[in-house]
Amino acid sequence: MKLELQTPATAPALAQPLLANVQRSLGFIPNLFATFGNSPAVLGGYLSLSEAFGKSSFTPTEQQIIAITTSAENGCSYCVAAHTTIGGMQKIPAEILTAVRSDEPLANPKWEALRLFTKGIVNQRGWAREEEQEAFLAAGYTATQAMEVVLGVSMKIMSNYIDHLAGTPLDEAIQANAWSRSETESCSAETCSCAH
Repeated sequence: MKLELQTPATAPALAQPLLANVQRSLGFIPNLFATFGNSPAVLGGYLSLSEAFGKSSFTPTEQQIIAITTSAENGCSYCVAAHTTIGGMQKIPAEILTAVRSDEPLANPKWEALRLFTKGIVNQRGWAREEEQEAFLAAGYTATQAMEVVLGVSMKIMSNYIDHLAGTPLDEAIQANAWSRSETESCSAETCSCAH
């Protein structure tokens, strides 16, 4: 689909101040946000979800585990690269980011339970298996935090699916963390409907 990369000058009027705020905050407008800028409702909705998720009870590391896991399960190259870059800026150890990108177990049992619970939420469309729920709670998370996982997954599904439609080019700032489905063994033609 043809979705132009918008700027504060070219976007619809209601999206212009939102893009300008993104530019002030990040120093540039990521291409996916520029794509969102075609719709003030989409851009505003994503920014609101992102702000809400940022205020969740999860640490920055846990938030990136949720974001990268969701994006990798959904096959979104742009979002995996973007959140790997953000994780690096947040000083999250590279081995954690690499493991999540590659669908490999995390050494920290609590974070591994979070990763697997997130993966279950994505793959079962919210119907996490009983064993995934039990492991999540046994790791020290709460039922309230399960809802916050859904918040993070919802935020990323929105960006993942729009990227699938738009085929957003990677920004120079995230190209060093480019990712492809081949990094993970979690997707096969039998179990996944994404493009291989």
